[in-house]
Amino acid sequence: MTATLERPPASAPAPPEAPRTRGPVPRWAWLLGILAAWIVASWIGHGKATLYLPGQGSTDVHEWFTQLKRDLIASRDDNLLMQAVGAVSDLFGGAVEQLQRFVSVDAYPRPVPQIGWLGVLGIAGWVALAVAGWKHAVGTVAALATVGLLGYWNDGMDTLVVTFVSVAICLLIGLPVAVLMGNSRRAYALITPVLDVMQTFPSFVYLAPATLFFGLGAPVAVAVTVVYAVPPVIRVATEGIRGVSETTVEATTSLGQTPWQRLTKVQLPMARRTIIVGVNLTTMAALSMSVIAGFVNSPGLGKPVLRALTAGTNQVGVAFTAGLAIVVIAIMLDRVTTAASERSEVLARSGGTDRRTRWIVLGVAAIAAGVCVVLSRRSLSLADFPDTGVGDTVADAMQRATDWTTDTFSGLTTWLQETTTTLFINPLQDLIASSPWFVTGTALLLVALVLGGRVAALTTLVCLAGIRLTDLWYDAMVTFTSVLVATVFVMVLAALVGVPMARRRMVDRVLRPVLDAAQVMPAFVYLIPVLALFGPGRFTAIVAAVIYAAPVAIKLVADGVKQVSATTVEAATAAGSTPWQLITKVQLPMARSHLVLAANQGLLYVLSMVVIGGLVGGGGLGYDVVLGFSRSEYFGKGLVAGATIVLLGIMVDRVTRRAAARRTTSPSVRSALVIGRSSGLARRGPLV
Repeated sequence: MTATLERPPASAPAPPEAPRTRGPVPRWAWLLGILAAWIVASWIGHGKATLYLPGQGSTDVHEWFTQLKRDLIASRDDNLLMQAVGAVSDLFGGAVEQLQRFVSVDAYPRPVPQIGWLGVLGIAGWVALAVAGWKHAVGTVAALATVGLLGYWNDGMDTLVVTFVSVAICLLIGLPVAVLMGNSRRAYALITPVLDVMQTFPSFVYLAPATLFFGLGAPVAVAVTVVYAVPPVIRVATEGIRGVSETTVEATTSLGQTPWQRLTKVQLPMARRTIIVGVNLTTMAALSMSVIAGFVNSPGLGKPVLRALTAGTNQVGVAFTAGLAIVVIAIMLDRVTTAASERSEVLARSGGTDRRTRWIVLGVAAIAAGVCVVLSRRSLSLADFPDTGVGDTVADAMQRATDWTTDTFSGLTTWLQETTTTLFINPLQDLIASSPWFVTGTALLLVALVLGGRVAALTTLVCLAGIRLTDLWYDAMVTFTSVLVATVFVMVLAALVGVPMARRRMVDRVLRPVLDAAQVMPAFVYLIPVLALFGPGRFTAIVAAVIYAAPVAIKLVADGVKQVSATTVEAATAAGSTPWQLITKVQLPMARSHLVLAANQGLLYVLSMVVIGGLVGGGGLGYDVVLGFSRSEYFGKGLVAGATIVLLGIMVDRVTRRAAARRTTSPSVRSALVIGRSSGLARRGPLV
């Protein structure tokens, strides 16, 4: 038999490779290209067409607003608008003065207020007991006593009076508006943009136009505080009402309830806790604004802080003591209102026995408070808080500590200031502010298009056009530079602190109370130690802004990393990922939407410090606002500078929001974007 070898069949020819299709160019590549082109164009046109305007220079636009102020003042007696505003001003002023006679100023013919310090402690303790519990009642009494021991009893009472009147008006306006927005989609769509603009305004910007209509003193303080503090309660109460289950609402409607019954029996009770959170936010915003209103001669703790800040570094101890009194009041109000939001739900579900016990306790406490009031009216020593000298001791100790710190670490602080200015601030300012205005404008427009899409680019175009028309382009770009540098530092801090908080429960327990306390401090408080360490200048303004904005960004980053699925983390760990790889390759990328939201909030909080930074040499638009506020001939320039800050705020807010929305998949983050800055320029904790 002969073996036959058969040739194996020839293999079929391989199919031709499909042509490779290139994917879309990544955004980072577009951004690098824009930056490179920007640098080249800046180098070619450096120092040309920057639209620089000297510090005390002004244009026709500015002079027009200054003349408008003069005309309005001249027609105050004949102008119906001014007369109507005057009537409102008298109403605000009368309410504040009447309450002052009760707690802080002499009630003629009495040489002391109607209710002395002991009576105030009794009433405040009873109110805190009723709404928050006995622990917070003790804390309230201790906090107010601390303010008195520091030597600021009357100023502290004035601050509380202005805050109380402002919050009451905010609730009278805000809650009906929230009910309307919660039940009407059309009203929600119409009013939301107005709230966005109101919350983009830095607090200081309200002062200049308000003084034009309300003058100086308590009325203008109440007016600007109401405008500044009313958006949070409207937003949060609206979300609470809209968050009531549609099934529940439909069920009550099918039972024949009227709209009023549905509102009072279902929606408001079920949204009670959320509404009280809104009251908390509005209260903290009002407190922060009542301090800033010291610039318009408003009664309260703003005056001693402002006097000490303007006196220079030799008054840091006095400024610290007054600032400490502000912090004590802020923490007291925050804790009481926060506890009230938690306690309201418990009380609503409690049984009859608990309620009877509670009413008995409140009755006994009311009798004790009444005794305190009577004693404070009959005894001079219990009416006028005694001078213990504690405040002077604290101020002297703080002044000595400040002097020692500045003498010991002056070399380090000087090096840090000069290094940061040389490596970061000056180069970025040369690129943004010293480039031709049309080069910078085009670059910013393209960046907005890449990050946020066409809607963000359109908003940026409108805002940049508005900034160009204000004749303050150069100052706006100087401010924008400082804001960007500060935001970078804020995000670095947020990552360095937020990631350990998310990964270690003990770190979170230690740091979160510190962040909560930092978030209730009014912005002025941050200037005191920073000014003592670094002296006046751009760097000082940036550091103060970083300290002010860091807490909210840190908490957002921590919450974002914490929400990464435990299953995903375990899978990455099982695959052999190191802790560094786990952070950089898994947790931070999956928390990207929270990081973008943190950058959004950081930018806005830094921007809100622009004017306050102008008080310590920050320059830019902050200096222009302060100049216009302090010198009447530059009122128009200051007013326009405030509007320019608003345009910058709207621009960065919309770009970062759109960038976050394009990355967002988490409902919690989407909700945070909707609520936006309802967590307040002064108090952000409950929503973050």
